[in-house]
Amino acid sequence: MKAVILAAGLGTRLGGVPKPLVKVGGQEILLRTMKLLSPYVSEFVIVSSVYAERINEFLRDKGFKYTIVKNESPERGNGYSLLISKDFVDRDFILVMGDHIYSREFIEEAVKGRGLIADRSPRFVEIKEATKVKVDGGRIEDIGKELETFDCVDTGFFILDTSIFNVADELKELNEIPLSEVVKRARLPVSYVDGRLWMDVDTKEDVRKANRLLIKTAVKGEGDGFISRHLNRKISTEISAMVVNRLNPSHMTVISFLTGIISSLFLFFNVPLAGFMYQFSSVLDGCDGEIARASMRTSKKGGYADSILDRFVDFLFLAILAILYPENLQIGLFAIFGSIMVSYSTEKYKAEYGESIYRKIKKMRYLPGKRDERIFLIMIFCLLAYFGKFWIQLMFWSIAVLSILRVLATLLIVVKS
Repeated sequence: MKAVILAAGLGTRLGGVPKPLVKVGGQEILLRTMKLLSPYVSEFVIVSSVYAERINEFLRDKGFKYTIVKNESPERGNGYSLLISKDFVDRDFILVMGDHIYSREFIEEAVKGRGLIADRSPRFVEIKEATKVKVDGGRIEDIGKELETFDCVDTGFFILDTSIFNVADELKELNEIPLSEVVKRARLPVSYVDGRLWMDVDTKEDVRKANRLLIKTAVKGEGDGFISRHLNRKISTEISAMVVNRLNPSHMTVISFLTGIISSLFLFFNVPLAGFMYQFSSVLDGCDGEIARASMRTSKKGGYADSILDRFVDFLFLAILAILYPENLQIGLFAIFGSIMVSYSTEKYKAEYGESIYRKIKKMRYLPGKRDERIFLIMIFCLLAYFGKFWIQLMFWSIAVLSILRVLATLLIVVKS
């Protein structure tokens, strides 16, 4: 199957930047769409205008099979862009807009449909700005932004056959050929993908909104502890949304690691401040994964490096605390051992069984003692250390007992599962 991507807009509301090449969620809109469609599409037909050469230069080394079709009259509308692609399509094809973003879940459902893919419960677009659709007998009766009564919203995604070109050809004498008029005349069937993430990107505010949505929907979640779910992610997703188009996942891994190292060094000068910095490094630790998933740049090497650096930071922070408070050295060693074993017990499961323990064994998601919970607990005790050394001793005991009990509980759960 081929996919036709309409990308002939001038991008005037984005400062003259071609909208398909605008970065959203750390990835250009066009590249994001092509990556998501590639499991279902063998070749792309991209209809562009003044930015045709720029788009071609961008795609040249990306590994896709594609054809650029030059639209010399972009002012004639999307229907005309569709019409001039007819010589490059010979069977059923996907039609999609070059300024729309879609989630993977949306694409997976949409490719199973026919005709217009519509949304009866749109969650991520302003209804007043959306193209509404009136449906009769499972087909388009009317379509337009000004409809007062409607059944669903046009998502800009279509599964078509070549008969659509016959309808578009009937309108070729018009100065402007709106795509909405073409699909209305064709009485396209309507399929539904409800409530999934999709939106069009027309303005800089849309870019900011799309960044936030892509980051928030990229949260892994399954391995998060209580603190991550209710505190860390609320902060990390906002940070990730602000930097996703500027920094890559590796940058955030290094920033989180360095913040953790700095927090450990602060222990020599100010324990409460060090505890706060340690917690902040834990917040930042979620950003690399959020950015990687939102920008479709996840890698095993990245996950491996992140895990190793996390262990390094945890060991260094607790080791320095134990050195600074030598009267707690013995219980400190057990706290360090327990913290390392918590991570080892889950990573060992993944190595042996080939999947995340949190995905396979649901109850593990709610077992206390995950890294985010331990770090938050350490921060609280470090803040309380302002009032006396006793709190550091209690912290070591708490971390040691919590960690070791969690490891034993994990062992028991896995053996019984």
